[in-house]
Amino acid sequence: MQFTRRACAAIAATLCTALLSMSHGAWAETTLKKIRRTGTVTVGTEAAYPPFEFVQNGKIVGYGSDILAEVIKELNAKLVQMDLPFQGILPGVLAGKFDFVATTVGIIKERAKRYAYTLPIADGTPYLLDRKGESLKASDLNGKVVATQLTSATEPVARALDTKLKAAGGSGFKQLKLYTSFPETYVALSNGEVDTVLEPLPNLTVVVKQHPDEFSLGGRVHLDGTYTYLAWVTRPDDKALRDFISGVIRKMRDDGRLGALQKNGSVLK
Repeated sequence: MQFTRRACAAIAATLCTALLSMSHGAWAETTLKKIRRTGTVTVGTEAAYPPFEFVQNGKIVGYGSDILAEVIKELNAKLVQMDLPFQGILPGVLAGKFDFVATTVGIIKERAKRYAYTLPIADGTPYLLDRKGESLKASDLNGKVVATQLTSATEPVARALDTKLKAAGGSGFKQLKLYTSFPETYVALSNGEVDTVLEPLPNLTVVVKQHPDEFSLGGRVHLDGTYTYLAWVTRPDDKALRDFISGVIRKMRDDGRLGALQKNGSVLK
């Protein structure tokens, strides 16, 4: 078979384009390498989630912030921290708006397919928050108005519990009300708009400690297949960055710093 000069030129151009594409893929800069090159790391945080991340005297503080400080120190980089509603956190990291999520994210199977989780930083077992003097259990929620945060890891837990109650012959929730942030659910509970709040135990421990005359801790909500741990996430292709962060968390766990923060720096016990 003979090729014309024009055909040969077209083939050569195609091959060059393919080789350049392959070269770019092979040498593409990872996020971890970019952070080391630029000396800057940008993270997404929801600073309305005590004891992990919250604002105090105009500064983001908390257990998660203390861990983040150690990660930034190990990276030897400048921190740029974006405070966002939780609903924008996970889509934001996938869109490349920041390098990783430095706010606690519940570990669930559906998310594990789309994000790379770091080593867990806390137990996130869901419990109920009740008004003072009430002590609701999961089995008591037929006909009740239940609140949790929109797109949080406790939203699917709440939906699964509602389904379980109905399967057992009950009426299920009267209503599941979803709020933009967990602090909004506490106001709704206090005002009588909802009967209980479903949230991870560490956060509820703080709420009860700060408002002992208003709220009390209810029962644990345990369903097969639901999450029990909290972690940070990176994009799925940023496993080098994920592993670096996990390495810092592991080091803090092994040398006792993580335990000291849980004991002295926040209310996670």
